Amino acid sequence: MHNADADRGLSPRRAELTSFDRAYNVALRARQQTGLRQFIVRTGNPFQPIRTSCLAPRNDEIVLALVA
Repeated sequence: MHNADADRGLSPRRAELTSFDRAYNVALRARQQTGLRQFIVRTGNPFQPIRTSCLAPRNDEIVLALVA
């Protein structure tokens, strides 16, 4: 699978760790453990382009998925 993060100059390992697939797996585990919905958001930060959180996204973040 082509990873768009690798196109932004991230090392291959960082691109793997910050991928949507990785964030989705983290969100699934967090949802199972906490029972809270998990947002997967694009941050605009090149060192953490995607993150998972149980908190609603900030105004400068874009929701990519919701694990409910």
